[in-house]
Amino acid sequence: MTSADRAAVVSDTGTRVRLIRVEDAAELSRIVTDSADHLRPWEPTRTPAYFTERGQRRLIEGLLRFHRAGTTVPFIVESEIGEILGRLTLNGVTHGAFDSCSMGYWIRADRLRRGHATRAVAAGVHHAFEDLGLHRVQAETLPENAASQAVLAANGFTRIGAAAQYLRIDGRWRDHLLFQVVNAAPDPMTRA
Repeated sequence: MTSADRAAVVSDTGTRVRLIRVEDAAELSRIVTDSADHLRPWEPTRTPAYFTERGQRRLIEGLLRFHRAGTTVPFIVESEIGEILGRLTLNGVTHGAFDSCSMGYWIRADRLRRGHATRAVAAGVHHAFEDLGLHRVQAETLPENAASQAVLAANGFTRIGAAAQYLRIDGRWRDHLLFQVVNAAPDPMTRA
C-alpha cells in the first residue's frame, strides 16, 4: 500500500480522499462540464478538449506520471459511498531543506456548502505531514474567494502574504493571497 492509498483512510463522516485513477476520466468529464460556470472564475482558461473524457484521461495520465516521480499527489475527493465530489492535489512536493508543497482543490457545483472541502483539505494536510513527512503546506486564493479562505482557516492555515499577478486565472494574471500551515510535530532533523 502506497502512502497515497493510506490517505484514503483519512476521512471524516461524508468525505474522504483517494489517489486519482484513469478510470475516473468519464465521471470527471461530466462533473467539470456540469460545474464549468462555477469553476471558471477560479481556474485557468480551459480548452474544449479539457471537458472531454479523452482530455480528462490525458490530464490524469500526466498527474500520475508526476505522482510516480514524487512531485505531485493527485487525489479524488469522494463521499463515503464513492461519489466523486471534486479533486485535491498536492503540487510541487519538495523534500530537503524546503519540505513543502502547494495544495489546490475544488468541489463540484452541486455539492457545495456541505463541508466537503474542509474535510478534504484536512485529509490532504494529514497526508502531507504524516505520510510525506513535509513541514509546510501552502495554498493560494484569489482575494475575493472568501469560501476557500474559510476552508483554509478551519484547517489551521494562516495568511502569510500576497503575490501580485501570481496565476493566470480565467484568462488574466491575477493577484493571490498566500496561506500556509506548518507541521506542529517535532522535526526529526532537529530532535536530540
